[in-house]
Amino acid sequence: MKEEERSECGGEPLFEDPDFPSDDSSLFSDSSTPITRLQGDITWQRPQEICQSPALFPDNINLGHAKQGLLGDCWFLCACTILLKNKHLMNKVLPPDQPQWGDCKYRGSFQLRLWQHGHWTEVTIDDRLPCINSTLCFSRCHAPTAFWVPLLEKAYAKLHGSYERLWAGQVSEALVDLTGGLAERWSLGDGGAEEEQGTEQDSDRVRRRRLDLNLLDPVKDGCALSCSTHSSPGGASELGQYHALTVMEWLDVSTVSGGQVRLLRIRNPWGRCCWGGAWIGSGAGWSSVAPACAMDLQGRTAEGEFWLDETEFLSQFDDVTVGYPINEEGHLKSIYTGNLLTHSHQLVGRWVNGHSAGGCRNSSNYSSNPKFWLKVCERGEVLVSLLQHRKRRHTQQYAQTTLGDSKNTKHQHYQAIALHMWKVEKKRFNLGRTLNKPPCASTHCHAYEREVILHGQLEPGYYLLIPSTFLPGAEARFLIRGFSSSATSLSALKTPGPSLPLVTDGEWESSYFQGMWVVGMNAGGSRNFLSHWQNPWFPFTVCDDPAGTSEVNVRITLHQSQPDTDLHPIGFHVYKVPEGVSELTLPRDEDPVASCVPHCYTQDVSLACCLPPGAYAIVPSTYQPDCPGSFTLNLARKIHRRVVKSQERLGRAIQEVSHISVMRS
Repeated sequence: MKEEERSECGGEPLFEDPDFPSDDSSLFSDSSTPITRLQGDITWQRPQEICQSPALFPDNINLGHAKQGLLGDCWFLCACTILLKNKHLMNKVLPPDQPQWGDCKYRGSFQLRLWQHGHWTEVTIDDRLPCINSTLCFSRCHAPTAFWVPLLEKAYAKLHGSYERLWAGQVSEALVDLTGGLAERWSLGDGGAEEEQGTEQDSDRVRRRRLDLNLLDPVKDGCALSCSTHSSPGGASELGQYHALTVMEWLDVSTVSGGQVRLLRIRNPWGRCCWGGAWIGSGAGWSSVAPACAMDLQGRTAEGEFWLDETEFLSQFDDVTVGYPINEEGHLKSIYTGNLLTHSHQLVGRWVNGHSAGGCRNSSNYSSNPKFWLKVCERGEVLVSLLQHRKRRHTQQYAQTTLGDSKNTKHQHYQAIALHMWKVEKKRFNLGRTLNKPPCASTHCHAYEREVILHGQLEPGYYLLIPSTFLPGAEARFLIRGFSSSATSLSALKTPGPSLPLVTDGEWESSYFQGMWVVGMNAGGSRNFLSHWQNPWFPFTVCDDPAGTSEVNVRITLHQSQPDTDLHPIGFHVYKVPEGVSELTLPRDEDPVASCVPHCYTQDVSLACCLPPGAYAIVPSTYQPDCPGSFTLNLARKIHRRVVKSQERLGRAIQEVSHISVMRS
């Protein structure tokens, strides 16, 4: 630590983040991007070492926009624009009233919040920023004394593991992470014959909607709009293979000939003009509008901004990303109707190989995918999204992938996913018959996207939602989110357990066991894994039935002590312990005599069965190894007692009651 890095009051050392240190481990992950050549040249400096009077925001907010540096994160910087347009969103991400430079309470740290997997996550960073020759080498604000952008970039890099992991991405992902809302990508091109011939999992461009700016008019002031190109448009050769830009505004302008032309103002995060169209500088386009109008519009452009007309826009850019507006109460506004979506729900889920990763509708195991109920109480607009967790790329494999191969890069991060929906009568619901019918709505194609979205006006009733990956056995965690203008509910359809034998009323003696799965010790996972025998196990005995029957009814319930958002798939097996074998050793070569499988994402799983007298052991487990958590086992055994005649005056027959506990079936 530098000796001079002390707070102004009390001389306390300034905060240095041990989890995201100022060294190469925070800069690089796999050395697969061009910033690798900066290794050894980067130093870390605090804002007060870079300029004399640092502040989070400039006095002129227009100078607070992001300017891209040497890091290829234009997608993230384009999304940052929505925060400058919406103060309540900015305050959510960067809570106000934090001590800044020159403040007596300043300690060299900042707290930011980013949305991840359904929740806002607080990220604490120090304010040491990567520099080359005392100049910020990554993002910055147009005002050299403003630092909210590089601090937010650092927090986002910490969340992803390094700055290098911000190289290349989707604007839609960053918009969701900065707002907790929704974002959609729309196509500008015609898709092309080659795309239309692609297989289902690769034809994601075909499934995207075509842009209609007229549709966005009701929400144009609140939504975020970004455009991207995968080639070099309009003579802008410096754009290279991929670049994202921000649409600042669009408007219809009257021409001198009595017609109209729609113009769009575009901001390049590089901070310099990169366009050679008819509306650049003194281009020919300006002669078609009144001089006063031309002067006004040209005066609106800041550094790195330019105008172009809708025809140029549609022909030169490949797609756009639309971020949904969010009001101060946190409600989304539909980009289709302008309606407020005041009701929202979310549930977590997971595709598990061999259990719930059934693949697409062409697969015979499709019905094993996770299933959800959407209840619509009254007719209204409904949006349902499926968001999968990002999978980390394989370092060596990614290092061999060229940066221009965006499809391969995207496929390494995500599974190809889709969401299908059927309207059903819940009381007469039959899964097989339902899945043989066409869905009432779907995302059409499986797409290598982090999030896919269904939209529609739905009538009251029950709807079955099934998220799926294209390939069977593909594993991933996911989040189902629902937004609606009218009252709805969202719940998981619990996977039914095995058929249980019916038991008659009677007395039950219960025993309770508590345990924990601990990573590296006894979280062994299911029987699919050799570590299964590391799981906790609980011995019990079934005694001879005094009534003379050969078997005893037993009920076992496993309850996991996890919140609904963090449930593990759980189940258990019951093993017979042979005579003469120590209870400390389980017979690993024997099959279980009873099982509660497949493993289910629920708080409780239970099994009722009949067991002959003998010694047994229960082995509870999660499906995957190394899933920590605590649990409770409830073991209930049927008790047979003789009815005793009472000598009471009323002459009634009474049953003796177990003093241990009573459970009525």
